[in-house]
Amino acid sequence: MTRKAIFVAATGQNVGKTTICLGLIAALKKRFPKLGFMKPIGQQHEKVDGCLLVDKDVVLFKEHFHLPARYEDMSPVIFPRGFTRNYLDGKIDSSDLEEKILTSFARISGGNDFTIVEGTGHVGVGSIVTKSNAAVAASLGLDMIIIARGGLGSAIDELALNKSLCDAHNVKIAGVILNRVLDEKREMIENYFTKALARWDIPLVGCIPYNLFLSTPSMEDFEGLFQTRLLSGEAYHYRHFKTMRLVATSVATFKERLFPDQLIVTPATREDIIHCMLESRTDPKLEPTHGLIMTGRHPPPHALIEKLQQADIPSIYAAHASFEAMRMITSFIAKIRKEDVSKVQKAIELVEPHIDFSKIL
Repeated sequence: MTRKAIFVAATGQNVGKTTICLGLIAALKKRFPKLGFMKPIGQQHEKVDGCLLVDKDVVLFKEHFHLPARYEDMSPVIFPRGFTRNYLDGKIDSSDLEEKILTSFARISGGNDFTIVEGTGHVGVGSIVTKSNAAVAASLGLDMIIIARGGLGSAIDELALNKSLCDAHNVKIAGVILNRVLDEKREMIENYFTKALARWDIPLVGCIPYNLFLSTPSMEDFEGLFQTRLLSGEAYHYRHFKTMRLVATSVATFKERLFPDQLIVTPATREDIIHCMLESRTDPKLEPTHGLIMTGRHPPPHALIEKLQQADIPSIYAAHASFEAMRMITSFIAKIRKEDVSKVQKAIELVEPHIDFSKIL
């Protein structure tokens, strides 16, 4: 079988490249017995095997899909803190980076029927070390799939900027995937985006619907956001909530609008609200449906924490004013973690049916 590969990039940060790649890999594994994945350049990374720095997406995909390639090949180049300064100071050789990427790609593509190569950020990311996504795709001889935001005018504008760099490196754009497209606008966007792409002779290969759950943070995300740990509800690090509510009202008003799957944000000093929440948990045999973020300068007393632990309600304390905590929460963008199995599965289920793989392949 002829070895095949595609480079996947995006028009910007937080467009949903990881989500799309989950669906691509899941679908392509059904078509190709041996599927490879690599991310030539990584920025957000973690340690594996005690000391090796590996891109977080690589860890997610390798572990979830049980991919056999070595971490060193799947994530050959990492940009840790100070990397770009070291490069500009002449402490890092560009040709060494190139050799690592080419060697790793040769190993992975040589042992698989199809390989997905994921870029990092928009097409120009990495330019400071002459290794933009466009430059890497060109060096590997790959066509590119670009993921864009699910809009029309602004999405085309962003795409045009990214396309210009692909053109400069003679990288062919094999298709565009739109992500987070609102259902009520789907037909219109598909129609007009296809017309807009026709001027460049680029096909629209996917139109992924917006899904609120994929953008919803878990308690684990809030732990990271506020640099703290769960005080109670240890089993519910990856619980998500349908609604979020800042409570600064009376107990009576709080009771009227207390719904299942609700995250409550309230000052730790509002013990009346917290006790009311505890009283609503009538059946200890059932999983808790609420979550709690307590705010303010004064942490919750130990006796209250013990009651939350007994009720098994997932809760954290954030040493911020309620307004500041809400600002941080509403501006936070949740990423898919390998441990968040329900979100990984939802991404796969959402993406696969909405991509035309015949156009990609």
